[in-house]
Amino acid sequence: MLNKEKVIALSAGMDRMRKPDRALLEVIYEQRLFKLFVPKEWGGRMTALPEALEIFETVSALDGNLGWLVTIGAGGGIFAAYMEPETARVFFSPKEAVIAGSGVPSGVARKEEGGYIVSGEWKYCSGAAYATLFTANCRIAGEPEEDGTEAVRAFAFLPHQVEIIQDWNAYGLRATESHTIRVREAFVPDERTFSLAERKGCFEHAIYRYPFQPFAVVSFAAVVLGLARHFLDEAGALAERSMKAWNAAIPNRFEVVQEHMARAEQRLGEAREHFYRTVRESWRNTENRGELTAEESAQVVRTGRQAARTAVSCVQDLFPYLGMPAIMEDDPLNRIWRDLHTAAQHALLVY
Repeated sequence: MLNKEKVIALSAGMDRMRKPDRALLEVIYEQRLFKLFVPKEWGGRMTALPEALEIFETVSALDGNLGWLVTIGAGGGIFAAYMEPETARVFFSPKEAVIAGSGVPSGVARKEEGGYIVSGEWKYCSGAAYATLFTANCRIAGEPEEDGTEAVRAFAFLPHQVEIIQDWNAYGLRATESHTIRVREAFVPDERTFSLAERKGCFEHAIYRYPFQPFAVVSFAAVVLGLARHFLDEAGALAERSMKAWNAAIPNRFEVVQEHMARAEQRLGEAREHFYRTVRESWRNTENRGELTAEESAQVVRTGRQAARTAVSCVQDLFPYLGMPAIMEDDPLNRIWRDLHTAAQHALLVY
């Protein structure tokens, strides 16, 4: 796993410079953290979902930017089973292979012989600066569904087809380079289009049968849990360093903070335990039966969202008691707080 001391030493600089440190990206490539859900024959690790979530949580507890980028980058591996097998092999086999993109259908594609002509813009494409492939959803012009709405399909763009608009100016997760991408009249051959409703690869790993929405929700929730863990650890270290000064200025202040920390620790621990228990049960059901029921999927989504809400609440309840350091932009506590709230803002964790 990533070296804790090295990550801590680089975190502030990444936040300030708004980009990930190249040395840490190299470690991610070496440890194949972007390939947790890529077949082993293509250099992947094919990790079970509960174990992958623990990795997302652990990396996020080191640095929110890295946790988010590993989670997003690894998540793209599930597309391997939905692309044409030879096309997927070419794209996922390289050591530095990683996808950036968006599931929002904010592009339009029109059918041409052998493929499609695509134009569109997609916001919040994390990892855009170093992606080796971009994927995005588009509406298919002139191909309505049975209900009259336009059909939607995913398209894979090569880097030279994509313009990166460097507009990610959020107050948290600053180093994720979650920029807007733009494509103008790009030709995408049929073999570089796919749908999550049309599995093409012959891979039997359960991750390719796990429903996409629960998968995405619990992945992001694991990031939020890791950030909350990081915040509580940093808050505890601050309290220990400040005990004498705090109690000299306000009698029993340290003890009051400790009480609030103990409650936060208990709530976070209980939420985390319930989260992983639910995910592991759903994973066993997927492995044993090949699929989840609609209610099981909904339960996973509810549990992931509740875990994220609890994590944010634990941090928010403790934050006012930590004094002025917590509001200083260059303090680790403030950076973790900003990253936590940015990650928890993702629509899948809210709606």
